[in-house]
Amino acid sequence: MIMTGKRHTDAKITQPKRKRTKIDLEMKMKMIKKYEGGQNLSAIARELGLSVSTVNTIVKNAARIKEHVKGCAPLKSTIITKQRSGAIYEMEKLLMMWMEDQIRKCVPLSLMNIQAKARSLYEDIKGKYPTACQSFVASNGWFHRFKNRVGLHNKVSGDAASGDVAATESFSAMLKEIIKEGGYLQQQIFNVDETGLFWKKMPSQTCISEEEKEMSGFKAGKDRLTLLLGCNASGCCKVKPLLVYHSENPRALKGISKATLPVYYRSNPKASVTVAIFEDWFFNCFIPEVEKYCREKGIPFKILLILDNAPGHPAHLDDFHPNVKVVFLPSNNNTLLIQPMEQGVMANFKAYYLRATFAQAAAALDRDPNQMVRDFWKSYSLYHGILNIAKAWQALSQNCCISAWKSLCPQFACCFNGFEKDETCEEVAEKILKLAEQLELDVDGNDLEEWIESHGQELTSEDLLELEATKVAEIQAEASKEPEEEPKRFITKEMSTAFLEIASGMARLEKMDPNASRFFKVQRGVDESLACYREIYENKRKTADRSSNFIRKTECTSQPAISQPSTSHKTCTASAVQVEVYLEDDHKGGDIARSHISSSSSI
Repeated sequence: MIMTGKRHTDAKITQPKRKRTKIDLEMKMKMIKKYEGGQNLSAIARELGLSVSTVNTIVKNAARIKEHVKGCAPLKSTIITKQRSGAIYEMEKLLMMWMEDQIRKCVPLSLMNIQAKARSLYEDIKGKYPTACQSFVASNGWFHRFKNRVGLHNKVSGDAASGDVAATESFSAMLKEIIKEGGYLQQQIFNVDETGLFWKKMPSQTCISEEEKEMSGFKAGKDRLTLLLGCNASGCCKVKPLLVYHSENPRALKGISKATLPVYYRSNPKASVTVAIFEDWFFNCFIPEVEKYCREKGIPFKILLILDNAPGHPAHLDDFHPNVKVVFLPSNNNTLLIQPMEQGVMANFKAYYLRATFAQAAAALDRDPNQMVRDFWKSYSLYHGILNIAKAWQALSQNCCISAWKSLCPQFACCFNGFEKDETCEEVAEKILKLAEQLELDVDGNDLEEWIESHGQELTSEDLLELEATKVAEIQAEASKEPEEEPKRFITKEMSTAFLEIASGMARLEKMDPNASRFFKVQRGVDESLACYREIYENKRKTADRSSNFIRKTECTSQPAISQPSTSHKTCTASAVQVEVYLEDDHKGGDIARSHISSSSSI
């Protein structure tokens, strides 16, 4: 008995101690979501390498943790402090939003700048709190406590180093050596960068923008998302955009599969690209996309990815994939001078986005002359914004993408002779102004420049307050229990009606068009575009026919033997709907033939 006890004691002594780990709010929210999704405590603990009791404690405090996340607590915080309120608390929330915006733009932060911004924010909001102190000095002691509360570990910098310019110039030469040693082709070199976009913002001088300034509370024009855009040095591969929004399930995307969107959709409470989101994009989006591109071009899958030192870019990316080498741009104030995506790509993309939005508004007004621009703008949702983002990114030319690499890789620019004539910035601006005139909006060239620059400007106190209001409004909207909208689905009868209307419109165009070749080309393009929908329609119709045949067969089998033939015939006859569909006659170019397609009325 004594020996057994000794062996038991020795086993306890030699058992390795569990390593203590700090769990941040992001990890806690992940546990809560897994638990609320139906996963049990033991499975969550095994997956994350934690004890069941730790997971259980976090799940029990779910309500408190969610409140801190809603209150803009940084997701990297590892402690939950006592509830705080008042002017200083609100100032610190807005200050954190401002700092994250500056860090996202790779703008160095100094202690002096942070303290000055804190004093400015406090002066702007103290009027809302009657008991607030009249003065706030933002002392070093306050900053030390603030840094501990929010879990800020980044070192704040002083003034820009005098060697920044020299370091930036030498980086281009160093990159040239890396490209030469690695044998990278122009098509294998990529750069991606984040940019903010106020997707529902109008130029400041328009009537809609003026009306929104006078409104109290939430302003849709301040609703911001973050895009990750990138392309290769040859300009022939534009990476599908990554879009990060502050809501996981916005109302505008209900019933729409996010996987089918023309962007990679991700969410984050602050609508920013975090390390977790970037790693997910890198593995599940970027790698498969560029590997497919290399296979189609018949070139080796060997990629050189150039990034800036934004906090959302993991420093260990170079170890993630053997076929992808990652090089970081120098961390200084002159990075924007050589970052390819900042050399006109972002600005041109935003101009194309505004043009696509204005064109959509003009088309809506043409369809309904009684509609006003403000009516269109009220109905303009995030879904429409996403579609226009895809249009704008697609409109960006190869010329524009190649010219963006001149500062970083001048060796590629020297052998570039140009492609077909491209739209100049002036031509794009002119088209936007014509559309604005058509919409009766008071916009000029200076307004366009101001609108494009406003997406990258430093956030003012008013902007920060309105962004906070945006977040609160979205949280309240998601929390409100509204009936779930029925998911989108194809209905056979509706599809046949749509085909009929399209064919009717094409028949009208044929009657008016004296150029038979032109109409034939358009007709063929329409048929090719509708081929995917026709395939869906035919599959649904065949399924419906099989179901109808089975029902008829069952009814016929169940009929008594003494029944009359005429009665049996009536029982077995299924009702059908004759749908007229116009199809192209291959033998006679532009002629349209009418055919009848039977479909079951039960669908």
